[in-house]
Amino acid sequence: MSNANSRLPRAPLPVPQRTLGPVADLEAHLPEEWWRRLFNALYIKTDGDVVENTENTRREVDFLLKAADVTPESRILDLCCGQGRHSLELVRRGFRHVTGLDRSRYLVRLARKRAAAEGLSATFREGDARNPRLTADSFDCITILGNSFGYFSSQDDDAKVLRSAGKLLKPSGTLYLDLSDGDWIKTHYEPRSWEWIDGHHFVCRERSLSSDGNRLISREVIVHDELGVLADQFYAERLYTRETLTALMEACGYRDIRYHGQMESLSDRDQDLGMMARRMVLTALAPVKAKKTRKPRATLDVTVLLGDPRLPDAVKRDGHFNDEDMETIRLLKEALVDIGRFNVRYLDNHATLERDLSDLSTDLVLNLCDEGFNNDPFKELHVPALLEMVGLPYTGAPPRCLANCYDKGLVRAVATQLDVPVPLETYIRPGDQGATMPSVFPALLKPNFGDSSEGITRDAVVTNQQELLAYLDGLRALFPDNPVLVQEFLSGGEYSVGLIGNPDRGLRALPLLEVDYSGLDPELPQILCYESKWHPESPYWTRIRYREATLADQEQAMLIDHSMRLFERLGCRDYARFDFRADAAGTIKLLEVNPNPGWCWDGKQNLMAGFAGMSYADLLEAIIGAAEERLGLNGRRRSDKAGAAARAQT
Repeated sequence: MSNANSRLPRAPLPVPQRTLGPVADLEAHLPEEWWRRLFNALYIKTDGDVVENTENTRREVDFLLKAADVTPESRILDLCCGQGRHSLELVRRGFRHVTGLDRSRYLVRLARKRAAAEGLSATFREGDARNPRLTADSFDCITILGNSFGYFSSQDDDAKVLRSAGKLLKPSGTLYLDLSDGDWIKTHYEPRSWEWIDGHHFVCRERSLSSDGNRLISREVIVHDELGVLADQFYAERLYTRETLTALMEACGYRDIRYHGQMESLSDRDQDLGMMARRMVLTALAPVKAKKTRKPRATLDVTVLLGDPRLPDAVKRDGHFNDEDMETIRLLKEALVDIGRFNVRYLDNHATLERDLSDLSTDLVLNLCDEGFNNDPFKELHVPALLEMVGLPYTGAPPRCLANCYDKGLVRAVATQLDVPVPLETYIRPGDQGATMPSVFPALLKPNFGDSSEGITRDAVVTNQQELLAYLDGLRALFPDNPVLVQEFLSGGEYSVGLIGNPDRGLRALPLLEVDYSGLDPELPQILCYESKWHPESPYWTRIRYREATLADQEQAMLIDHSMRLFERLGCRDYARFDFRADAAGTIKLLEVNPNPGWCWDGKQNLMAGFAGMSYADLLEAIIGAAEERLGLNGRRRSDKAGAAARAQT
């Protein structure tokens, strides 16, 4: 048996704190949501004798594989995965599609670090088991292992966990539960105990049954031999019996519920095992799901907001709208007509836009004005700000999200905080003559604020200090008030993830896109530069192709997971695109977040929709549908609601 303490992560411990002293009623001091703060470095230390015990993990996975009908190709969700010990063990045994989800950011990060250290391709996500925000009907097996069920103060929340799992399971999927035997715990728990957990820490525990007898309330006082009390914490778990758990599962619609016996835990310290001492295992088949009948959606009045073709546009070729731009708008109008359920009007005169919006009555604004107000890309966020000022519902990102994503350095900081890999980078302020130039070449230079590859040409990839300084001077001349980013040049595969939907109602990932540079002259830097988007005569326009990504499933799942976390954290809405590229060693890193990505017929978002068998009209309807659902339109038109409100007042 291995020594658990030798594998403990090095993490800062809490500062010493005061203890409550003797407590007559443990339940009176129990926080309702105790689980939000308990699962940290101290948890790994106090419970490490069991939850960091390699032999326990092996036995528990052995039990799972005997009781559940799973194969290495099965898609498995390890719900409440903690530090990922079961997920990682499954991957070690050849399982290729394993996802872990847990509420604790500390434990999820620890799981990712351990997976990276071993080169294991499991996916780990933060999330609430009551609302996991994962794709319905996508898992063959969902596991809740190591007594990770029954934390909530209300049994209704336990039922929410089971119902959410039922939605995520495929119709033939299996739920696997491993949790304490409540009958046994009620008569065998230790009211008081203490033990040394390593050479410097000991823990004192008190336990009692709740007033209704259905929960075990625990208190832990963790002490450092020199620093004193590090934590005085309370937690509780619901005590299910085989009968009460079966009844709850049946009430949630599960079928063929089977009891597979009991298991006992080992301990490196062989002292107080608490709730892990004796556990029961049950499996069940997914609930039968009612067939969904799609109701036809009501006709909506949709106003499409576009850039102004009358005004100059510094981003576009030759500084104004071109024939290809007008063709793009024509195809957009045709696609919206093809959908057949929208009454569509168009607004593109920015000189009268504020007045037009103030006078507008519409169910929804389809905001496709990615050019920005008055075709100024720095004023892209002004357009949704205007819409919010006059109270009009609209598709796509709000002003705050656009502001955040326009700042590439800020996006990098958010990605780093979410453990999404990013390129090495140096930030150079406007006019900064003393910045330390990077020594890693080749490097890529680009403005920190910008869109549509502005400031990124074939010469943006530099191979030495002289080239770097020359291009830096050019960027400063073109964008005098814009900081410059100097990044390591990523030379590997380049990919895009397209998402449609919203986190609280479900996000859908389109098939991933890969940039094909094979037709480009190998002497040219392989980048999607300004020329690739705006110069039809350039080889970057004519020789670069796009195809469906051929990445391994686990890598695709990882990029989708990164994108979904960024989508939610940055406040994206309805649709967004995330661009990634691999470095020379194969590590895939974030390039950019596009909260209102190109909506045109030949843009990446529509290409990815095409990989999924969707037409251009299908994509536009999906974006509008995501906004309808988010806004709660549900087939009720804005005019209907206004009329109902007026009738209510009279």
